[in-house]
Amino acid sequence: METKILKVASIFENPDELQQAADILAQGGLVAFPTETVYGLGANGLNEDAVRAIYRAKGRPSDNPLILHICDMEMLPQLAREVPSAAVRLALEFWPGPLTMVLPKTSQVPDAVSGGLDTVAIRFPGNLIARELIRRCGKPVAAPSANLSGSPSPTTAQHCIDDLMGRVDAIVDGGICGVGLESTVISLAGEVPTVLRPGGITVEQLRKVLGDVQVDPAVTHPMAEGQKAASPGMKYKHYAPKARVILVDGNQADFAGYVNERKADGVFALCFSEDIAALEVPAVCYGGEKRPGEQAHALFDALRRLDDQNAQLVFAHCPNQDGLGLAVYNRLLRAAAFDVVRL
Repeated sequence: METKILKVASIFENPDELQQAADILAQGGLVAFPTETVYGLGANGLNEDAVRAIYRAKGRPSDNPLILHICDMEMLPQLAREVPSAAVRLALEFWPGPLTMVLPKTSQVPDAVSGGLDTVAIRFPGNLIARELIRRCGKPVAAPSANLSGSPSPTTAQHCIDDLMGRVDAIVDGGICGVGLESTVISLAGEVPTVLRPGGITVEQLRKVLGDVQVDPAVTHPMAEGQKAASPGMKYKHYAPKARVILVDGNQADFAGYVNERKADGVFALCFSEDIAALEVPAVCYGGEKRPGEQAHALFDALRRLDDQNAQLVFAHCPNQDGLGLAVYNRLLRAAAFDVVRL
């Protein structure tokens, strides 16, 4: 398959290239495109055949649900058969933005989107290129991250090219993603709003709007055998480089001592900027220890750079788990397949 690279710096530049991408989506093709979180791999979300092509291109398990992206609130009623007051309050506060809501789905939503569940995940992205692409397509766009399944999510068009060249119809180059981690996913289909995946909107922010908000155990622990994932990013190992990753929870001195004792060829550290001076192994930094926004923005690119440097074993310094740090911790847990050393 030939993959077109379409450069769209903004919605005011290269409108013909943006229209090409929209036409490909409308005709049942696959397009990688930027959002404020990560790049998504999009298809017409109401076309079951097109949606199934996403799974094939990524090598993604078919029971792992997708998110439907909308460009205005008028699209919501055709996708969600119920919109509770909690969803309205969250939409007023956080949409457009990096928040996905899981709601009871309508019959128009293909099972391929929902992973066979009776719910659907819906997001109204903040990125203007994404919204204009959806508007021009005229359909909600189903889109997981635009990477091979299990590998670090893409935050630049080059990441998409590295993973998906020849597998998709087009890649829209819209620059670097701002947030760097996927959206927060909250389920409003049960009695208590429940965060299924942490992201750019923190649990604390959600509680300010809704009051009682739970965090699903799968955010920090493996899912139970046979349990169905209600959201992307819950069930499988994700975000991982080719190297084995071990998450190390400890202070700066203990982390450096633990890693230095295991110095060998192919051993790397994924660490904070403050750690580097004390380490005796090659290090890739993913931000400052007390800067979770910086960590979120840099994490996936740092994981990919470990592959570029042929790392074999990576000791990753565990982040703080408050606020946005919970989302960073969640991604590292899954990259490490829950292999954690607590010092």
